Amino acid sequence: MAEPRILILGGPGAGKGTQSRKASEEFNIKHITTGEVLRANKDRDISEFESEYDVPRTYMDQGELVPDEVVTLLVKEALSQVNGFVLDGYPRNVEQAEELNNMTDVDVILYLDVDEEELVQRLTGRRIDPKTGDTYHIEYSPPEDPEVERRLEQRDDDTEETVRERLRVFRETTEPVIEYYEERGQLERVDGKQSPDEVWVDVRKAVENAQ
Repeated sequence: MAEPRILILGGPGAGKGTQSRKASEEFNIKHITTGEVLRANKDRDISEFESEYDVPRTYMDQGELVPDEVVTLLVKEALSQVNGFVLDGYPRNVEQAEELNNMTDVDVILYLDVDEEELVQRLTGRRIDPKTGDTYHIEYSPPEDPEVERRLEQRDDDTEETVRERLRVFRETTEPVIEYYEERGQLERVDGKQSPDEVWVDVRKAVENAQ
């Protein structure tokens, strides 16, 4: 079986990272995320793009989006270094989707379909143990130790107000990408409301069928 080239799409909290990591391990391919690519190049000189800042780090520290052309260049470089991959976090808009078409062929495009209220529940229920950095969920995976439970904290970006804003941005920018691939007959929907293991069964089957 050739190394597959997989694109996984979905809203915040849909499970893209979890399924991408499983695919990376199962098929021995590189898991490429925009976050990872940007962190690896955060001090790279991008002044050639006539952007507001000269390095990605400044955008990241300010909480601003790195310009599309910079992200596209870095993703293109990352893809050029591998045969198979699972791409997570790119494209975020139709323009990036069109750029991706010019970069490489993708074997399978998966959309983890989860309704908004489920995503809100998943994200607002997340808690962090400030002592260990471990992540829990107050409903799905609470800690067994009562002492750990008492010290759990909610991240600022997991409050309901912030989560709903993230989902609004997703609808505005990334949902058109879903429609773009659907209209081209390239999109395969996966029921993301299932357990992670059940989702993985569907993801693996879709990848294997695409080979």
